[in-house]
Amino acid sequence: MFKSAAVLVVGCGALLSGCGGDLEQEHQEIVSNLLEAGFQAGDIQVSEEAVYVGGDALVGVEASREMLQSGGDSAEQYRTTNVVSTSLVTKICINPTSTFTSNSRLSQGLDLAIQNYNALGLCFTMVRGPTTGCSANITATTAAGTVYSSGYPSGGRPYGTITIGTGWNTAPLDTVEHIVTHELGHTLGMRHSDYYSQVISCGTGGSEGTAGVGAILIPGTPATSYVNGSIFNACLPPNPTGEFTSTDITALTYLYRC
Repeated sequence: MFKSAAVLVVGCGALLSGCGGDLEQEHQEIVSNLLEAGFQAGDIQVSEEAVYVGGDALVGVEASREMLQSGGDSAEQYRTTNVVSTSLVTKICINPTSTFTSNSRLSQGLDLAIQNYNALGLCFTMVRGPTTGCSANITATTAAGTVYSSGYPSGGRPYGTITIGTGWNTAPLDTVEHIVTHELGHTLGMRHSDYYSQVISCGTGGSEGTAGVGAILIPGTPATSYVNGSIFNACLPPNPTGEFTSTDITALTYLYRC
């Protein structure tokens, strides 16, 4: 049974007076760290055994300390239950439609996103199609406006479509690179790094939940999320670079480096 963070803070006091036991003191520190890092009290839940954010993301004391010490350089990483099978997939061909190609900024952003993934030395390569020898295919298509979307893997293969709005054709190239790289990550099974509280990168919103596909913490990545901490944050940062962060690289290489 959860109780609110506010109750814990008030009940224990700022200096931990009246909080008998190491576990309660640890919980108090975690909650204080989360509040200082910008989490809203309503996004923090405390049980007798642990502290959670977003309902199902457990945060330990070391992770909460790291969040404060990192200065925003770390981000948690989550994957779906289903991922791409490297025994099935060695060459992923990204096939843009004619409309996608006719939007030059989208076309350039796709090339840069492909380079981002290939630079990691993963078990599979990405190539721009159409071409031969593909063990998986992803169609890059367009829609009106500034939407962007994709999906998650199934059957050991990446999701087959990414959709980028033509309204992005006038955006900075780094922004388009960020969006395409982000959507390709979803096709490989990457969840939003702040799926449990979109307020972190969007300024509003709650938890996405498991979305029927799971939300599994990737080993080697810390259990906290920040603005600019990951290319897989739910919302665009103010000045996207289009490049992976260090924890993006940790996550992808954990999953897919041979």
